[in-house]
Amino acid sequence: MTTSRQRPQTGRPASVFADYRKFAARAARKPGLVGAVAPSSPHLAREMASIVPRTASETGPVVVELGPGTGALSRAVRDRLPEGGRHLAIELDSGMVEHLRADLPWLEVVQGDAAKLRTLLADHGVDRVDAVISGLPWSILPGELQRDILAEVGQVLVPGGAFTTFAYVHALGMSGARAFRNRLDLAFDEVLTSRTVWRNVPPARIYTCRRPIS
Repeated sequence: MTTSRQRPQTGRPASVFADYRKFAARAARKPGLVGAVAPSSPHLAREMASIVPRTASETGPVVVELGPGTGALSRAVRDRLPEGGRHLAIELDSGMVEHLRADLPWLEVVQGDAAKLRTLLADHGVDRVDAVISGLPWSILPGELQRDILAEVGQVLVPGGAFTTFAYVHALGMSGARAFRNRLDLAFDEVLTSRTVWRNVPPARIYTCRRPIS
């Protein structure tokens, strides 16, 4: 069962340039964990966060973020999440965990592997979630790991819940991107592709997925 929480105060003011510096430092330190060339723009983040329910309920919606990085998506989720909602971010890199906990104290940061999502959430009193938003670097993840993560996501979504992630437009024709798109089709009954978000570096498209296939 999930728990409700009062919406906490924000941390230090967000700085796009600070995010870029932290992102670059992380990429230089652990290039194998960073598949993007820059943090998500506010425009991309807002569109991805549009799956977050706005309606408050007795317990509040629960949103899970995979691979929050510097927190660009996290801020967009918080702006939309209603009072009493809960926002958990799953991050593997210990350095980014420290950064997120310092800069975004209102965010529930959980250090761990997204392929063990159900276990990580259960440890924090969560069994089902309303939305999952992913900033994971799919392009550098092995196919088997991609399938494992998508299966975990499907297991935790409530009926009517949604999963969203993104892909860079310039890479859509590459074999790895086509294979990932096919895995989405195998994992979800509905996969919608957005228009191109040009105000992102590089331009990207968003996949919104619903009704996991068991």
